[in-house]
Amino acid sequence: MSKTVLITGGAGYIGSTLVRTVLDAGYKVRVLDRLFFGRESLAELADNPDFELVKGDIRWIDDSIMDGIHCVMDLAALSNDPAGELNPEITLSINHKGRNRMARMAKEKGVERYILASSCSIYGFRDDVSDETSPINPLTTYAVANRRAEEGSLVLGDDTFCATALRQSTVYGKSYRMRFDLAINGMTRGFAEKGKIPVLRDGTQWRPFVHVKDTCRAFVAVLNADKGKVNGQIFNVGSEDQNVQILPLAKTVAEAINVPFEMEWYGDPDHRSYRIDFSKIEKTLSYEAKLRPADGAREVYEALQDGSLTVQDKHFTVKWYKAIQDWKDHLDDIVIDGKVF
Repeated sequence: MSKTVLITGGAGYIGSTLVRTVLDAGYKVRVLDRLFFGRESLAELADNPDFELVKGDIRWIDDSIMDGIHCVMDLAALSNDPAGELNPEITLSINHKGRNRMARMAKEKGVERYILASSCSIYGFRDDVSDETSPINPLTTYAVANRRAEEGSLVLGDDTFCATALRQSTVYGKSYRMRFDLAINGMTRGFAEKGKIPVLRDGTQWRPFVHVKDTCRAFVAVLNADKGKVNGQIFNVGSEDQNVQILPLAKTVAEAINVPFEMEWYGDPDHRSYRIDFSKIEKTLSYEAKLRPADGAREVYEALQDGSLTVQDKHFTVKWYKAIQDWKDHLDDIVIDGKVF
């Protein structure tokens, strides 16, 4: 009989791809999501007998959500750094306290494994290459919440409960719930619409990247790993050759979609800059990223060109949160322009 994985935030950008990756790996999936962005990303799975969708919030969902669960993959969060600053108190209540609540509940209910979706943004600004033992420098509420969530969940690991944290690189690529407020996706969309690629000032900042399909593969690698290899461990997720500076990355995007390189600056200078070492996950789990920024840029550009992907307000996290009325605490439905979603 197939084991069941609970994926919180499973209707989101990473989550909606992860759901399918876990199903393809032979597991059943239960999704818990507030559905701030709707349920369209999971609509095609509605008749799948191995899939279940529960609308709810990690901060107050009943512990029956853990019934029959083998592993929790905890992705529920207000994401990204700018969104986390809209209301820092709420960000911490969800991204830190809510996820720690899920970890504790999982352990109390006899769930065997817990995998936290964390972020390499925890490293903040560093001149050298950071591995999992390097000092951290979280510069935003989003990053602080991720670190606190790590601390509160990893300490729960013992002989009966396996807890792991994955610090993901900046994700890119086409997904079932698209985002265009991520660097590579945003650059690709910028050329498709304006003939220029927007680049966040000043372009010298370093950032690690990983395709959405590859980061989902990392979750499954941890899920299937021997507990002794991953219990209480943090893994950076990405690949060495995808540590790139933003301006050269923009040129890579232009080359990938076969257009002349033209750019325009936007925003204030980015104070986050970090390069990451990924040798731990490669050696421990034989993990290897298969896709590169050029692959992600091409798939997004082609989808925009053929009309299978259209740009919508909900593809921009901050813009969408601002559009949602009364979403802060106990919202049952998303109400926008008088329509209930």
